[in-house]
Amino acid sequence: MHIKIGTRGSKLALWQAHFVEEKLQEGGISTEVVIIKTMGDKILDKALSKIGSKGIFTEELEAQLHNGGIDIAVHSAKDLQSDLGDDFEILAFTEREKSNDVLISHDTSLSLNQAKPFIIGTSSTRRIALLKHFYPHLTTVDMRGNLQTRLRKLSEGHCDALLLAYAGVHRMGYDAQIAEYLSLEEFTPAVGQGSVAIECAVSLDEAKKEAVGNLLNHVETSLCLRAERAFLRRLQGGCSVPLFALATLVEGKINISGGVVSLDGSEMIRRQVEEGSPAHPEKIGASLAEELLDAGAERVLDEIKNAQIDVTDLR
Repeated sequence: MHIKIGTRGSKLALWQAHFVEEKLQEGGISTEVVIIKTMGDKILDKALSKIGSKGIFTEELEAQLHNGGIDIAVHSAKDLQSDLGDDFEILAFTEREKSNDVLISHDTSLSLNQAKPFIIGTSSTRRIALLKHFYPHLTTVDMRGNLQTRLRKLSEGHCDALLLAYAGVHRMGYDAQIAEYLSLEEFTPAVGQGSVAIECAVSLDEAKKEAVGNLLNHVETSLCLRAERAFLRRLQGGCSVPLFALATLVEGKINISGGVVSLDGSEMIRRQVEEGSPAHPEKIGASLAEELLDAGAERVLDEIKNAQIDVTDLR
C-alpha cells in the first residue's frame, strides 16, 4: 500500500506531515509527501479577519484530494473548517499536545499581568479579542507568516512578544523562549488546538482509510474534538471568528467549555456542559452551542460577521 500525503510547506506543517509519515511507515505503508501552497500561505499582507476563514488553509489541499493527486491531507486541526461538506471526511485526530496558548519573548520575564504595557504580535482574532477583554492595557500588532517568520519579526523589534499555540512552539523546539503559559480558563483555545487532523476524500479506497485510521487516530482526542467541532459547526465559526472551546474526557465523561467574545473584547458569553456521554460527542458540542445561542451569542456573532470582509472580495 502506498499513500500520498498532502501538506503545506512550512516547517511546522512539514513536521506534522513527517510525523504522520513515520507512523504510517511503522505500520508497513510506503509514503510520499506532496507540498501544496494554500491561499493562507500566499496572502500574508492582510489579517485573517480580512480575508475570511473558510478553507483558507485547506482549499487547495482538498482540490488535490478530490482529483486523486494526494490520498490524505495533514492539517493542524484548528485550521480545518467545521463543515467539510459531502465530499470529504476526517480519518484521524492524533493525540493532542498541551493545548495552552503561550507568550513568547526574548525577555522571558514578561507576563500579561504586569502593569507596564508592551506590544504583542498575533494574527488570531480570538487572541486579540481575549487580550482586549482581560488585558486592555496591552497593544497588539498583526503578525502573519510561519513561526520562523514571526520569530524573525520579533527579533527585528516589530513587537515585544508573540502569542502562539504551545503545540507549534514545542514541536519546533522553541520552549526556551516561553515567557508564560496562559491559563485555559482565560485563554481557552481554538477548537482542535494541539492535534493534527488527517483528511481524505470520501471516495478514497476503504483499505487505505482503515489503515490510516488504525495507525493514527487517538480515540480520546477524537471524542473531544468531535464535540468541539460540532460546537463550531452549529455556530458557523471559523478561524476569523473569536470562538473558543475545549473538551476533556474526565472519568469516562466529556466536559466541554466554550464561548464567544466580541471583537472589541467588551462582551463575552461563556458556558459549560459537563458529564456528557462519549457515545454522542457531537450532541454535547451542539448542546453547548445552543446554550450560548440562548444566552445571546447570535447577536454577538452577527456583529462580528458584519464587521468582517468576505473572502470573495479579495480573490
